[in-house]
Amino acid sequence: MTTTKSDGPDFASTSLPRHLVRGVIGFGSLIGAFALIPVLGPVSLLLLPVGVLVLRGCPMCWTIGLMQTVSRGRLQRSCEGGSCTLTVADRDHQERPTAPVPL
Repeated sequence: MTTTKSDGPDFASTSLPRHLVRGVIGFGSLIGAFALIPVLGPVSLLLLPVGVLVLRGCPMCWTIGLMQTVSRGRLQRSCEGGSCTLTVADRDHQERPTAPVPL
């Protein structure tokens, strides 16, 4: 049995530039919501839902998605006979095994 997709939540974007743009918009909205309170008053807090939506929940979710986006296609988990191993895909799509990963 070979698995390439984890059973957990997936926060990755389709590309790294898209993920970074989401981060700039999300963190900018969160920072702007508090930084603009002296200028706009409580109305600036309307930027909070925008930041949370763009970051898909929280800054940590965005960070996890960044790691998933960077590693997507480079690391693959393969489980056979009760033991799992990570394989690193080369640029020419050949896999080379790495050290076994304990469950």
